[in-house]
Amino acid sequence: MSKDHEDSYQEPNPQSISRAHSALTGIYEISKALTRPARLEMALSRVINLLASFLDMDNGLIALLDEEGETTTVVGAGWSEATAKEHFERLPEQAVGQIVVSGMPLIVRNIAESPLFTDWSEAERGSEPRAFVGVPIKGEARTIGTIMIERRVGHSSPHTLDEDVRFLTMVANLVGQAAAVQTLIAKDRERLMTEHHRLEKELEQRTDGKYEAISWIIGESAAIREVVGKIQQVARCNLPVLLCGESGTGKELFARAIHEYSPRKAKPYIRLNCAALSESVLESEIFGHERGSFTGAVGMRKGRFEMADGGTLFLDEIGEISPAFQAKLLRVLQEGEFERVGGNRTIKVDVRLVAASNRNLEAAVLSGEFRSDLYYRISVVPIFLPPLRERREDVGLLASEFLRRFNKEHGVSLNMSPRALEVLSACDFPGNVRELESCVRRTAALAKNTTIVVEDFACSNGTCLSMVLGKSINNNNKHPGKKGYFELPVVSPPPARARAMPKAVEPNAQSSDEDGEILRQTRNGTSADADSEERARLIDRMERSGWVQAKAARMLGLTSRQMGYALRKHGIEIKRF
Repeated sequence: MSKDHEDSYQEPNPQSISRAHSALTGIYEISKALTRPARLEMALSRVINLLASFLDMDNGLIALLDEEGETTTVVGAGWSEATAKEHFERLPEQAVGQIVVSGMPLIVRNIAESPLFTDWSEAERGSEPRAFVGVPIKGEARTIGTIMIERRVGHSSPHTLDEDVRFLTMVANLVGQAAAVQTLIAKDRERLMTEHHRLEKELEQRTDGKYEAISWIIGESAAIREVVGKIQQVARCNLPVLLCGESGTGKELFARAIHEYSPRKAKPYIRLNCAALSESVLESEIFGHERGSFTGAVGMRKGRFEMADGGTLFLDEIGEISPAFQAKLLRVLQEGEFERVGGNRTIKVDVRLVAASNRNLEAAVLSGEFRSDLYYRISVVPIFLPPLRERREDVGLLASEFLRRFNKEHGVSLNMSPRALEVLSACDFPGNVRELESCVRRTAALAKNTTIVVEDFACSNGTCLSMVLGKSINNNNKHPGKKGYFELPVVSPPPARARAMPKAVEPNAQSSDEDGEILRQTRNGTSADADSEERARLIDRMERSGWVQAKAARMLGLTSRQMGYALRKHGIEIKRF
């Protein structure tokens, strides 16, 4: 070797060799800790304790964040989970945010001189100079957490901090990969559990003869299962059915189910919305007309009754037809025969009628707006459809289905975060399922990312119309004489209607004087105290009857329907045993 080479050659620094060996050993031990089968929190706890043995640090934290920046996991060296989380929350938000947002390491060589730590008290800063090092933990598309250490400056050179950053960056890369694997495993486990529960429910439905799901009706709540059971039971006979419920509860879907599960399913299923037509047009639509019967009748046309012969006729919004047309409809229901408009030939038909209304038809009968004989003819089997706020457990299923349809129609692949589903489930949805579908479609159309989050909803931006609709309904309740006003069955009736309802029913012979007093108070107008007494008496009769609504109604001299309205008016929940 020449002299020049001897002069330029330098022996390796033993300290550098020692640091490199220590770093390799540390990476090896940490990789073993992360690949052991254990919960992610336990693996991260082992990692931070290993860092304490390889680095000269006073404090150390590993924190993981969710998609919305909320802390999910915090572990510290030698600390309990609560202590580690408390220390993490005391760290300056600006310092942690800089690491997460920029995705770059942060080195603070002296905490006492850094503007990021100006909010710290002298006790938190300590008497000796300390340094802070933080590196991001990166996922596929975002920063999913951070590793942070604090150490006394002492006689360490700045070069040592740079080496610590390189070492911690390699550790953060290993932690990020481990977190991604754990997330994938958790999703697979959730998918398998969901599939397991689905198969269990499917098996239960196959073995339980009392309930069989209807494919186009989405819901697993007790309320919807009860309605589906009634639908399937009553479909086997030919009795008229009245579907009652608020607008948007899916009355047309249930009417279709009655037809499909009946012996008439091979025959026609004809639908007509009575509220959409004037009286003259409605008469022609339902009964048909002869050629020349009126201007524009250039040919004979069959009516809906004639078209539905042998099958099912669904009349939606039947509460909107005029009193004159109610008499015409009553005849065909009683006699099974009618004449076309402008004709004199009697036509006989065999039709099963399913009617629907979102009006309080009982109140309409008492006020003279709806014929009582027609009401009794169409409501042989009344079925009440629960509003969406009474079956909140179905909101997630419905929202997922509506989002699936949106994705299919528009060729996109959107999904909804768990917190977004929680927000939907907490909403009352005055418009029920129809409003939920509109909400999901509107939010999906305006979503900024492939995952719908809470901020995407109109309610988060102050543009939700549900509250406006609720106020409008309340204002209408104050003016019941307004044209076009109708009261939803589930909404607590205004005092004037509540007083009018029991007039047609007197206390029976078995009713006590107290029972009669309830009705007298209802007729004469009730104060707040009277309402409280009425509620107490309703609860008393329900308790005496073992919470059997029909029995309690007989004790009070009410119909089961009126008893149901009274219970909803006072917010009394029926106990199930």
